[in-house]
Amino acid sequence: MSSGARSPHPHPPPEYLGRGKIRPVPRKGTSRPSMPRRVPKVAVFPGQFDPITNGHLDVIHRAVRLFDELIVAVGINPEKSQLFPHSERVALARAVLKNVSGVRVEKYTGLTVDFVKRCHAKAIIRGIRDVSDLHHEFSLALANRAVGGVETVFIMTGDQYALTSSSLIRQVASLGGDMRQLRGILPDLVIDRLLAIRRRIKRPQSDADTHNP
Repeated sequence: MSSGARSPHPHPPPEYLGRGKIRPVPRKGTSRPSMPRRVPKVAVFPGQFDPITNGHLDVIHRAVRLFDELIVAVGINPEKSQLFPHSERVALARAVLKNVSGVRVEKYTGLTVDFVKRCHAKAIIRGIRDVSDLHHEFSLALANRAVGGVETVFIMTGDQYALTSSSLIRQVASLGGDMRQLRGILPDLVIDRLLAIRRRIKRPQSDADTHNP
């Protein structure tokens, strides 16, 4: 064929796959349809985290395996007393979770379901310790689904954390209990912070006793 002759195949030949099958080659100017972009699955684990416990961490470590991103949402419960200020609870949670991939800590106020919707999360994570927890959380889950259309995923805590309660820990701290005995259920950073608060409270009292006649 002369160099000036026009090729009878203006497009590349199809690929032969064997057994009479061929894979067609796209014509010039066309492209294969792109796959739809996958939307990350995000969940929110809300709570007061006052203080954050090893039971909380147990739930977080197992929940993050189920989702692309887990948001630990530190909120305010007006019905409960506070041991740590809101901002310090956020700081403690960020410190103990800084090396956990796929987890971020956020501060929020107001309704949990509103925060979840702002984050475009698919589910709320709740830790369950026993049957009484389940009864209470089941009612909240129904309300969150009715009000915000958000589903709830329940995760059972490990057996060793079944009796762990932030409320009881706050009582121990306020009544002068030995915080070092809680090393099995609290992160070391939290215990160190509680001991520092205890020393700060005792120091002014000791100074006052010294100056009394």
